[in-house]
Amino acid sequence: MNNYTDEEFLYITKTVMNVLDSWNLSTEETVNVLGLSSQTRKRQLDKYRTLKAFPKDDLIIKRLSHIVGISDALRTTFPRNKNMAEKWLRTQHRRFSNETPLKIILEEGLEGLCKVRSELDVTFAWNASREN
Repeated sequence: MNNYTDEEFLYITKTVMNVLDSWNLSTEETVNVLGLSSQTRKRQLDKYRTLKAFPKDDLIIKRLSHIVGISDALRTTFPRNKNMAEKWLRTQHRRFSNETPLKIILEEGLEGLCKVRSELDVTFAWNASREN
């Protein structure tokens, strides 16, 4: 993602914010999922929704990639019902020791995003296992 122009990265920022908004995350949850400073306020998130791109930090960029991957996997898993993405993220799953995927993401950060994406996207999980 570091090769994107400022305009393209702004588009990615707005797209990711739309995804997170569709998951109905609180301000604190959104900040946590993105890996932003805990000092980030709603006003700053509003700027990301409209006119400012995320910092081009490598860890944030990795998180954005996983968020988009999770969103795409949820969209293909539930193509007829957009509300199922939020429901799936907030439902306990046995593969996550009866925790919700959202809780895994919030508690484990980047690793949690990777775990949740791996559960939804077998191609990603297979490729990730080959890299290790």
